[in-house]
Amino acid sequence: MEKGNDLLRMEEDIVKMLRTVYDPEIPVNVYDLGLIYDVDISDKGVVTITMTLTAPNCPAADFIVEDVRLKTESVKGVVRADVVLTFTPTWDHSMMSEEAKLELGFM
Repeated sequence: MEKGNDLLRMEEDIVKMLRTVYDPEIPVNVYDLGLIYDVDISDKGVVTITMTLTAPNCPAADFIVEDVRLKTESVKGVVRADVVLTFTPTWDHSMMSEEAKLELGFM
């Protein structure tokens, strides 16, 4: 398998793992909520996840960020995961997947 395909498969596996991370107060995963802004994978297997939270004062922030990091690092080929928390752009309901909107009653 060539390097590009390896990175694509790794990204798919990371997204699968991100879909297992939940805010304890919301029954939708962080990926479908639109909280994951970027997944960047270096050739050396270092992954940088840029993400946000539904609110800057989220009481579960530390738990969610650590869960994202640990689950990303569990993916084959990932050497290290760094999570960058940002609030730019500000998260809003339009960033959610259609499934998330349906689950939360926004449709």
